[in-house]
Amino acid sequence: MKKFLQKSVIVTGAFKGIGRRISERFAEEGAYLVMTDINEDISEEARKISQTYNTKVIGIKHDVSNEDDCKKVVDETIKAFGKIDILVNNAGITKDGLAIKMKEEDFMNVINVNLKGTFFMSKYALGVMSLKRYGKIINISSIVGLTGQAGQVNYSSSKAGVIGLTKSLAREYAKRNININAVAPGFIKTDMTDKLEEKTKENIISQIPLGRFGTVEDVANCVLFLASDESSYITGQVISVNGGLYM
Repeated sequence: MKKFLQKSVIVTGAFKGIGRRISERFAEEGAYLVMTDINEDISEEARKISQTYNTKVIGIKHDVSNEDDCKKVVDETIKAFGKIDILVNNAGITKDGLAIKMKEEDFMNVINVNLKGTFFMSKYALGVMSLKRYGKIINISSIVGLTGQAGQVNYSSSKAGVIGLTKSLAREYAKRNININAVAPGFIKTDMTDKLEEKTKENIISQIPLGRFGTVEDVANCVLFLASDESSYITGQVISVNGGLYM
């Protein structure tokens, strides 16, 4: 039996990496899916996933930092599927640099996408979920939102903000039977980590108790658990997927 049969799911930042694998897993489990991304080729990727898993999938080009875009995504989801059961706020960017040299634009762009975008999508999805008195929201934070990271003051701030947002919304909407949690990945094997020098990779892995980078599958497994009814008594939590790097 497919766990998410005919559940209506939105995944932002779904074109590649973690968001792409989360989308594939939901489709595999029978969900009706809306994949959004700033990449204009998202519609083609959605079509491929729809054909592969034989379920309804829509791709929408979407700037999460734009409130009108976020409202449009929610409206289009309702138009297509009549409801929103699950929202995964995964879209995010980095603009790394030392704080003393960081431009205001680079600070605010990261905040606008990672934090404000999560707020906008949650705001409009919660309006729909509240009427049904059911919903699951999973926000993708980061280990650096818990620990901080040199050279990533903007990214760390945005991901710490996502944790605060998660906890506050969880308190606001618990009485509406809406579970809101965050996942904080550590070092995950993606295009970004693949570009690291081998010596850097070795140094990072030496600090991870489980002795390896995580995979997009590791993160997707956690997200799908939090999106399922098996997690119905979990809300306002931050689940770390980091191999023990930060405990």
